[in-house]
Amino acid sequence: MAEQYQVEGESAAEISASIEAGVLRGDWVSGAALPPVRVLAGSLHVSPATVAKAYQELRQRGVIETEGRRGTRVRSRPSVAILRADLAPPIPAGVRDLSAGEPDVRLLPALGPALAAVASETGRPQGYASAVTMPELIEAARPRLLAEGVPVAGAAIAVTAGALDSIERLLGAHLRPGDPVAIEDPGWGGLIDLLAALGMRPLPVALDREGMDPAALEEALRSGARAVVVTVRAQNPTGAAVSEPRAAALRELLGRHPDVLVIEDDHAAELADLPPHCVGPVTRSWGFVRSASKPFGPDLRIAVLAGDETTVARVVGRMRIGMGWVSTITQRLLLRLWRDPQVTELVAEAARSYASRRGALLSALLAQGVPAFGETGINVWVPVRDEAQAVAALRDAGFAVAPGSLFRIRSAPGIRITVSSLSAEEIPVLAAAVAVAVRVAGSAAPIR
Repeated sequence: MAEQYQVEGESAAEISASIEAGVLRGDWVSGAALPPVRVLAGSLHVSPATVAKAYQELRQRGVIETEGRRGTRVRSRPSVAILRADLAPPIPAGVRDLSAGEPDVRLLPALGPALAAVASETGRPQGYASAVTMPELIEAARPRLLAEGVPVAGAAIAVTAGALDSIERLLGAHLRPGDPVAIEDPGWGGLIDLLAALGMRPLPVALDREGMDPAALEEALRSGARAVVVTVRAQNPTGAAVSEPRAAALRELLGRHPDVLVIEDDHAAELADLPPHCVGPVTRSWGFVRSASKPFGPDLRIAVLAGDETTVARVVGRMRIGMGWVSTITQRLLLRLWRDPQVTELVAEAARSYASRRGALLSALLAQGVPAFGETGINVWVPVRDEAQAVAALRDAGFAVAPGSLFRIRSAPGIRITVSSLSAEEIPVLAAAVAVAVRVAGSAAPIR
């Protein structure tokens, strides 16, 4: 049996490595069933617990998934890491990288002065008792969010190690492996992989320029979604932003499902050029996540999490027996950046710059007859029929873009172009190259 399934190993680590290697080689096709735990344990002469642990490790790495009565199978959508190796090979020298989805490092505020100030403020080393979420940061966060219309007046607030960390902790506070979660499609590849690692089942929800489609979300809720993850603006990869009318429609819909956990992701934060139109709080359990990584730098791994008291208390309680807390040095650094008017203006100027570049590319593509989308944020989404052909054609023209396969479950294909580092001179050249690539690859049905 072990030979039939090409699995070897005596320990959980060896067994999981053998199966993962087979997946990477293509010996195991997407959706292929793995042998039951006891069957594989018998053929390898190991305990069922050893095989169960190997399967658990593979689930956490996004290689396999468990589908109830269908058993354990090779994941139908490979992890982002596997897809990147498959579809986005290393970028050759001389090719402009517009695939990363990252802010322009030249527009990020310098952290050195703020770090030096924090070091002088901190003074004596702190003990464990004082290493907690800083009240000063919460006191600064609440009015900052309220000023943008985020309804946190009566919310509990905590600090986590970034947007994805917040989402993982929120899901873990209420859901269990096997639970279905409604997510945007196309959507953030990191979230799709996180659900696979948690053993949760994604329910793809179509979206348009204004965010999640209410009819599609209603279908996911009827299918049993226990949680919904909504990107309020700068949606990755399409740039969609939840409009005020759409937020109202989603609130009305979710209000009929009070037991559903609603998570709102505001990863772009101060870099977004449209205000956040929030959906929650409308159910018993909700969380709003504001990350600092996009405006202040990807290395600043910190996010503010607001939500109902029970949910935030569960998140904080679980943190205490894991990572414990987010470094107070990092918290003080974020607080100082918030309070620095020069940094505030630098971030505002970066937001204006991204909006200008994104708008210029959309206009140039429109002039070429190419439909594209990007309401806000640093990415533009271009529907194409054949992603591989489009990516290859653009690479030949000197531009590397991200294939839509990194972000899709059931939605139509496309490519994502990151505009953050584009110069004005490059935009017409890029637009012409995209137009050629679309002609080569064929156009696809656009999002509305």
